[in-house]
Amino acid sequence: MTVWDDLVGQEKVSEQLAAAARDADALVTAVAADAPLPEASKMTHAWLFTGPPGAGRTQTARAFAAALQCVSPDRALGGAPGCGFCDGCHTALVGTHADVSTVAAVGAEILVKDMRDTVRKSFTSPANGRWQVILVEDAERLNEKSANAVLKAVEEPAPRTVWLLCAPSLEDVLPTIRSRCRHLNLRTPSVDAVADLLVRREGIEPGVAAAAARATQGHVDRARRLASDPAARERRAAVLKLPLRVEDIGGCLKAAQELVDAAAEDAKQLAEEMDGKETDELKAAMGASQGGRMPRGTAGVMKDLEEMQKRRRTRTQRDSLDLALTDLTGFYRDVLALQLGSRIALANADAEDTLERLARGSSPESTLRRIEAIAACRDALDRNVAPLLAVEAMTMALRSG
Repeated sequence: MTVWDDLVGQEKVSEQLAAAARDADALVTAVAADAPLPEASKMTHAWLFTGPPGAGRTQTARAFAAALQCVSPDRALGGAPGCGFCDGCHTALVGTHADVSTVAAVGAEILVKDMRDTVRKSFTSPANGRWQVILVEDAERLNEKSANAVLKAVEEPAPRTVWLLCAPSLEDVLPTIRSRCRHLNLRTPSVDAVADLLVRREGIEPGVAAAAARATQGHVDRARRLASDPAARERRAAVLKLPLRVEDIGGCLKAAQELVDAAAEDAKQLAEEMDGKETDELKAAMGASQGGRMPRGTAGVMKDLEEMQKRRRTRTQRDSLDLALTDLTGFYRDVLALQLGSRIALANADAEDTLERLARGSSPESTLRRIEAIAACRDALDRNVAPLLAVEAMTMALRSG
């Protein structure tokens, strides 16, 4: 199994990256042997991966990072880098390779202090790998200062450093950064391809896999979670009942409160799993005494950790809300399809009775207004409007149509 096998529906992109990885391998081999460098190469120092949510931008970038770090002996016999089994591939894929640094947004933005050490590392030679790889998962969340720090590093990179930036679209990245990157656009995988992956790689029952892939419309990570996590299916079922609960003002306010509370509970569960572990690890690293007392001069470090954890909880809550709003948008899209007599497959076939009831009881125009209200709620959350206020405004708009 190569590193490209799990990139669902991205055959063209996989071929381009495999060719670049072969040229990168030839470049490293030539430098090590003090031989002439290849005249033409498909390898470059900066890549920008774009595509809709669920297309697998980060997975594709990580697969490329693994191929660049591949140390399989088969390469010497003509094998392509990216075997998927060697130590270089394995550690790069699971995120423990010393020369593959990953940066992701903890809160709403990637701050310059989050990028400072990574940018500094990008100017160093690989410690024990073949390349120094910097993977930025949320390049669209770079703020002005952190984006300028990345720009400076991308403009004058070290010889063996590769930047892999992931963003939803080209417009989400500064023109000065994207002009220095090779652009690869990923497409949404087909429902059948996602279902096949779930059956083949996760051992999911075919019927459950097909239902999860159809419900998430080709979003690989969400389909995997929906197929394997009963709690995720319960949360989605609760969200899909919301359109029937907004018939009066009291129902609107109650539904909004429950939606926000469910997102807060998700964030709380994640915090309980991660915050305590991170705090204990930091205390141990700083030499805390047996009673838990920290050495003098370390209060600032603990404060920075607490601030980071607070930002992460806020983002987790909003990501959970965004997931619910995505499911709600898909629900009304199905209602609109029924109203217009479209032949497209319903994403929420398990709720067909409810869909038909709402389709008969409203017009296509009102359904479009409801979809717009959900989009307005997502925009409000992006602008840091209080979640409960944003969701209440949405549920009231869903009631009025």
